[in-house]
Amino acid sequence: MSPARICVVEDDPIMGESLADRFRLEGFDVDWHTSGESAWSALQARPYQAVISDIRLPDISGDDLFSRAVTARTPNPPFVFITAYGSVDAAVSLLKRGAVDYITKPFDIGALVEKVRLLTDTSIPDQAMPVQSELGVSEPMRRLAELVPRIAGRAKSVLVTGESGVGKEVLARFIHRHAPGDTFPFVAVNCGAVPDALLESEFFGHEKGAFTGADRQKKGYFEQSEGGTLFLDEIGDLPLLMQVKLLRALQERHITRVGGEREVQANFQLMCATNRDLTEQVRLGKFREDLYYRINILQLRVPALRDRPDDVLWLAHRFVRDISIRLGDPVKLFHPSAEARLATYGWPGNVRELQNRLERACIVCARNMLFSSDIFEEEGSEPSAITETDTPLDSYMAACENAFLRAALMQHQGRISETAQAIGISRKNLWEKMRRHAIAVEPGDAAK
Repeated sequence: MSPARICVVEDDPIMGESLADRFRLEGFDVDWHTSGESAWSALQARPYQAVISDIRLPDISGDDLFSRAVTARTPNPPFVFITAYGSVDAAVSLLKRGAVDYITKPFDIGALVEKVRLLTDTSIPDQAMPVQSELGVSEPMRRLAELVPRIAGRAKSVLVTGESGVGKEVLARFIHRHAPGDTFPFVAVNCGAVPDALLESEFFGHEKGAFTGADRQKKGYFEQSEGGTLFLDEIGDLPLLMQVKLLRALQERHITRVGGEREVQANFQLMCATNRDLTEQVRLGKFREDLYYRINILQLRVPALRDRPDDVLWLAHRFVRDISIRLGDPVKLFHPSAEARLATYGWPGNVRELQNRLERACIVCARNMLFSSDIFEEEGSEPSAITETDTPLDSYMAACENAFLRAALMQHQGRISETAQAIGISRKNLWEKMRRHAIAVEPGDAAK
């Protein structure tokens, strides 16, 4: 592996020579320049992995050198500036424009070497977190999101399975939104909530006068979803007689309203969801085998929330933000103990339980910070109390650190350099903590 090439721009002969010698001893390939124009010529001719420059130079300033580099090259090498105390304001201005850091004279050259080593260490990718999708940041949910563009609008029937509360309808709506063409209707039906006596009328619609109380024509779910998506939630609860009629509608793609004679077109994408094992239901005679194969052309399973812990804090922050905005309150923050508890809780009620607990906490809690006891009210009423009394201190502190790091990385879109600077540690330190906590790392662009 070739040594990192850096450019040192320092007009003071003693300091410049000291910097060049020290970096060469540390294994760097160093070009030392005593003027801004000379450095600018070198930057145009050779690629560098970092530039260390004084702000005050005999010809052009370090500021001008940086501006030229930013304008001419994308991405430009990271700049670290050397400045006297009187020029700190200029250095801060440079940071706002994209410089990596500055150091003030006198400085610890060993600390500068470590800083530059981290900047040029290509073994540490600068993108730490997976690119999030609308479904989540965990690997299973990202895989589902990647599959959606290939099936949206193409698969006539999709079966979404998973435990109650995992977000099956969220996935169905996500698929619907990615269908090509104009926006068409999304009709969601909870099969278990429609009374048996109204099933045929609700699904097929009815003509005026078809039965007592039918004072006008009504379109059923099949017609309402024409050209769009019909989402049948908990299809395992549909009675056998209605399963027969649904199968016929799917096969023939037209229906007849109750009390009507004319056939009506029924062209829609069908998406069904269930938390039941339909193969077992077929074996028990509670679900028609022919309908099962008709709706099971493509099956997608949404994992339980406990099986995708990376999504817990991502979802929690989104829910609290949306709930706070809806209530007209400032967006609440999580205490580290609350994040640790969220990350380690088993979530038997899945995403629905998480959302309900957070909504209650946001409504009841008057503070701007949510503690563990606000979310898990059964654990106690003291907001400052550590409720995880059965957890060893080391484990509890590790869970807090894990939750804190995940939240910080999410806030900064997984950028290691930015996150490390925000929480006050080095990139290397953050990287080691991420490895220790098994925080997922997505191969990305290495730091330049």
